[in-house]
Amino acid sequence: MKALPLVGVLLLVLGVLSFVVPIPSREDHSVKIGDAKIGVQTESSQKLPPAVGIVLLAGGVVALVLGLRKT
Repeated sequence: MKALPLVGVLLLVLGVLSFVVPIPSREDHSVKIGDAKIGVQTESSQKLPPAVGIVLLAGGVVALVLGLRKT
């Protein structure tokens, strides 16, 4: 099987997942004085901007069309 259709399917899957699955992030705000460490750790999850998903979907469609086109 050709590589271009596989790349197209992968881009389509990643594009759909970018709309659904949030990306977790963790921030650590701490101060270390000697052996003691005082801090706060925050966790949040954010989705990617919709433009990223649209670009991934469009790239997947283009790759599929080019890969499945007969020459």
